[in-house]
Amino acid sequence: MAQTKADIRSFYWRDDTLHILDQRRLPALETWLILDSAAQVVDAIRDMCVRGAPAIGIVAAYGVVLSARTQTGKPMALQQRAILADMDSLAQARPTAVNLRWALQRMRYILEQHSPPSVAALLAEARAIHRQDIEQNQRMAAAGSALIVPESVVLTHCNTGSLATGAHGTALGVIRNAWRAGSIRRIFATETRPWLQGARLTAWELARDGIPATLIIDAAAAVTMQREHVGWIIVGADRIAANGDVANKIGTYALAVMARHHGARFMVVAPSSSVDMRIPDGGHIPIEYRDHEEIWKAAGLESPLPGIDARNPAFDITPAELVDMLVTERGIIEKPGRENMAKMFENVG
Repeated sequence: MAQTKADIRSFYWRDDTLHILDQRRLPALETWLILDSAAQVVDAIRDMCVRGAPAIGIVAAYGVVLSARTQTGKPMALQQRAILADMDSLAQARPTAVNLRWALQRMRYILEQHSPPSVAALLAEARAIHRQDIEQNQRMAAAGSALIVPESVVLTHCNTGSLATGAHGTALGVIRNAWRAGSIRRIFATETRPWLQGARLTAWELARDGIPATLIIDAAAAVTMQREHVGWIIVGADRIAANGDVANKIGTYALAVMARHHGARFMVVAPSSSVDMRIPDGGHIPIEYRDHEEIWKAAGLESPLPGIDARNPAFDITPAELVDMLVTERGIIEKPGRENMAKMFENVG
């Protein structure tokens, strides 16, 4: 599949350093950060310079390469210990996205195969993870878009495109393909508060790709479904439990409930690396709670109002019974549940 203008590289490896497009500055500025240590990668993930479950996993893999580079020449035991410590820090940068742990497990396996640690072997594995993600996105885009009938109206949440993955995207990849095939009549994208990933990132990607869309505030989703005859809600996932429950950006659960009431179908698009078969259900998925300050700043305030607390979960859990289609690179599951999840993902996790 040929790349498009929107299939940008939001990160890449060059000259023994990791280059990351700072997503906090988009769409106003396209600013690149050059990282040369695992600690800097940890900060970039935690501070949302890079975000999106697949992208976080890939970037963490490159972070392990940077860790190994900084340890070259030290005693072998010290190298191994320091790299493992950096991997632990990377794993804790954002706890909900299972892709992060999945990528680090692959890197740890390579680390254990070489004594002393091989920077070249680790870099080859990080590049393989990156390349495989792009290939998986293209397969999911083709499979998911085939489900969209002509004249469909779709709504998406958060950002699931090139910026959130190796390239092309998961849910946004499906939307791109369906638009090019002429199946989509109209696209709605939520702002996605408080970081506004939909307003700042999804809208930017679609504009770069020449795909028209309508941006709505999160609270307008229900009335949009009611009045615009939305046929599909298409979202990504940060972690999917063994029973099909889905952890995704906060607000996803509400969209699934509204979709059921208004007769819209609900599609989750995610690679198998987002599936965690060791987690029995969504109640066991750790949910990241971010700093209250993010909410106050989104309201234009520098500090909390007296006596007013704030709660800032980054994710919520959508029960499997509200998911109509789960699209992965391995295939499509209609009405995901424990039994059909086990059949498709028996060797995952």
